[in-house]
Amino acid sequence: MAAQETVDHKYVYDFAEGNKDLKDLLGGKGANLAEMTNLGLPVPPGFIITTEACKAYLATGEEPAGLAGQIATHLEALEREMGRRLGDPDDPLLVSVRSGAKFSMPGMMETVLNVGLNDRSVVGLSAQAGGNDRFAWDSYRRLIQMFGKTVCEVPGEEFEHALDEAKRAKGTTNDLDLDADDLRGLVDAYKKIFVKHTGREFPQEPREQLDLAIRAVFESWNAERAVVYRRQERIPADLGTAVNVVSMVFGNLGPDSGTGVAFTRDPGSGAQGIYGDYLTNAQGEDVVAGIRNTVPLQELEQLDKKSYDELLAFMARLEGHYKDLCDIEFTIERGKLWMLQTRVGKRTAAAAFVIAGQLVDEGVIDLDEALHRVNGAQLAQLMFPRFRLDHEFQPVAKGIGASPGAASGKVVFTSARAVELAAEGESVILVRRETNPDDLNGMIAAQGILTSRGGKTSHAAVVARGMGKTCVSGADEIDVNVPAKRFTVAGQTVNEGDIVSIDGTTGKVYLGEVPVMPSEVVQYFEGSLDPEHVDNPLVRAVHRIMSHADAKRRLAVRTNADTGADAARARRFGAQGIGLCRTEHMFLGDRRELVERLILARTDDERESALAALLPLQRDDFKEIFREMDGLPVTVRLIDPPLHEFLPPLEQLAVNVAVAQERGEDVAQEEALLAAVRRMHEENPMLGLRGVRLGLVIPGLFAMQVRAIAEAAVAVTRAGAVAKPEIMVPLVGAVQELETVRAEAEKIIAEVVGDSGVEVLIGTMIEVPRAALTAGQIAEAAQFFSFGTNDLTQMAWGFSRDDVEGAFFWRYLELGIFGISPFESIDRDGVGRLVRIAAEEGRAARPELKLGVCGEHGGDPDSVHFFHEVGLDYVSCSPFRVPVARLEAGRAAVETDGSDSR
Repeated sequence: MAAQETVDHKYVYDFAEGNKDLKDLLGGKGANLAEMTNLGLPVPPGFIITTEACKAYLATGEEPAGLAGQIATHLEALEREMGRRLGDPDDPLLVSVRSGAKFSMPGMMETVLNVGLNDRSVVGLSAQAGGNDRFAWDSYRRLIQMFGKTVCEVPGEEFEHALDEAKRAKGTTNDLDLDADDLRGLVDAYKKIFVKHTGREFPQEPREQLDLAIRAVFESWNAERAVVYRRQERIPADLGTAVNVVSMVFGNLGPDSGTGVAFTRDPGSGAQGIYGDYLTNAQGEDVVAGIRNTVPLQELEQLDKKSYDELLAFMARLEGHYKDLCDIEFTIERGKLWMLQTRVGKRTAAAAFVIAGQLVDEGVIDLDEALHRVNGAQLAQLMFPRFRLDHEFQPVAKGIGASPGAASGKVVFTSARAVELAAEGESVILVRRETNPDDLNGMIAAQGILTSRGGKTSHAAVVARGMGKTCVSGADEIDVNVPAKRFTVAGQTVNEGDIVSIDGTTGKVYLGEVPVMPSEVVQYFEGSLDPEHVDNPLVRAVHRIMSHADAKRRLAVRTNADTGADAARARRFGAQGIGLCRTEHMFLGDRRELVERLILARTDDERESALAALLPLQRDDFKEIFREMDGLPVTVRLIDPPLHEFLPPLEQLAVNVAVAQERGEDVAQEEALLAAVRRMHEENPMLGLRGVRLGLVIPGLFAMQVRAIAEAAVAVTRAGAVAKPEIMVPLVGAVQELETVRAEAEKIIAEVVGDSGVEVLIGTMIEVPRAALTAGQIAEAAQFFSFGTNDLTQMAWGFSRDDVEGAFFWRYLELGIFGISPFESIDRDGVGRLVRIAAEEGRAARPELKLGVCGEHGGDPDSVHFFHEVGLDYVSCSPFRVPVARLEAGRAAVETDGSDSR
């Protein structure tokens, strides 16, 4: 980087200047290196270039003024501390250049090790290592490989092919068998590859290597895989990454050296103990890349007891300091332990709940903090099914259960193929020797990931756990042949497209599709497992945390249910009522003909006949639901769908009539139907005759439904249950529409209810932007609002969900226009503002106005927090999402209201 004028802005920090609370500025890795330094742990000296410098560089394409000078100053200080100069030919200082964003993004951005090596300093490095030429040349070839791929975009596979060729020439499959001469030849081969792809020699100037590596780390923030990962994990795109420049320590100096990753608790199950991987005579990238199979961390005790005991002490100290599971990277250099990184570790959903419960038991955190440390997405993962195994299903291989779950699908061997088949609706299992960051798209598309190499800390394992994907790693019995698109195991060949099943808990691999069974968490929610008497730490932890969430939350949680069976299941899951009962679903199947007769009726008699036939059917439906929801409110939405869902398709009907006419058949009835369908045909049915408009245009339709609701409520009440119906009028855009429907409904309700004691509320669905903007007026005629955020999102954005998600949403996500689909999580700035306006103006006009939401957003974790913030009374979602909404409602209360409880 060219020197520039100095400015007052501070872009570079020594480790001793930072701490763990400066993640926004120093990134997670840098902030934690600083914290370990301040705790007195053995951290190799270094400095951190801030996220502010990265953002300034990405904004202009040039380094910010003063950065080059600050790097030079801190580099000189590092050289003084280490007693070595960067790239000194006789006694070189070497550094690593590592990314480090605020949020962990494992493997998504760049790292370059051994910066400072060149044709001269490689000799000095050998002398430093006591004449260990093999170590020096191995370090040099690693620098060229990582620098070439990371900084200069040289295809990584060319380096890998050259390494494979060197091993073949040596007659080995183990890179440790390559001696110094072999590695010196490999360096020459790597240099030729570098020149071939870059048009220049590998840079020999150490400061040029450093500057180019720093720029590459900055630019890796916007690399495709990093962008995809941020989108998957909902990490903001404007944070930038810090750059950590750290003096090198070497785990590849021989059998008394090595590198590893440790967890203070099992990241898969949450169990307490010693978990991790260790690799003798290796650098850190060898562990996380999974290119060599590691040994369990416990074996370090036999290899180097002094370092092992020190490591355990540091692990206990860090967990006590961070009050959480810690993920630790370390290197042993000739018997000296160095701590290279720590962070609050990624964990599976099960481990998150178990560890939170353990820490409460240990008095480390309270239940509020435990609730903060889990989330609805994790709970949803725990509700996925497990394999149902019997004697017919014997595993053909066993690896490491790296990320739990049960996944079956067609075998694919490339990320591109995984994406392609998943887009066609296929379930796939991505099979690789080991994954790397370029496989991210395929990992997202796959149901599960299977690798023949690596352990619990390999790239595949860490990324899969973060995404909640099932993963089995290190299944070394499997011989993966990617070019041939097959793998062999236990004497059998599995080709691309064959089905396999993997168990991410046990690590077992099965041929064919294995049936599944419900998870124990679902069984707990359904009441078939008693958490007080079941010997399952996960079920007990879920029960404890869910109980606390229920005690803390202000938002009630209802369900969207149209049948008695759905209502019963949702109630078992903790639903406090029904927030959306869609009556149009009751008109499908055998009843479609009655609805068609009603819509196409030309006379009062025809219409009344159809309504009379529908009334008892509707009444029976409502009675079943009211019985299941005894004592809980049930919001019934009057018929809402566009007409085309009930009418024969115009084009098909026209063809049928034309064909029949050509044959000379009597088609008078079909012609009358065709004329009626043409008369009522709409170019855009979603914006046409539906909802309240249909109820006003077809006399008696809403009246029939209101009567059926009221009669069902009275019948159920007189039978000993308690019915609490709420009638919701859909698609209202003007208060006059609601006033008209309400006046008719109140007459019918008064007539039917009599002295039964049944009370019926009448309200509306806020799903038209005009309704949100005139909520103060509409509240004068409504006893409750329920936000229909699906339609509100469609109308606010001006697009149809059915059409646009496949047509262009992928491009909007790719460009960053959407961070996430607005149908998946509430658009706070647009649709959310409409909700906020309607809530505030509705309550101003009618203080006792009940407010809820019944769109899909009611079960989305982030959206639940927004609805809590806005002041809604309840959210409503599908039965399966009820526990998720309960948990998130509790988290929202704890995070925003402190001790506020119901």
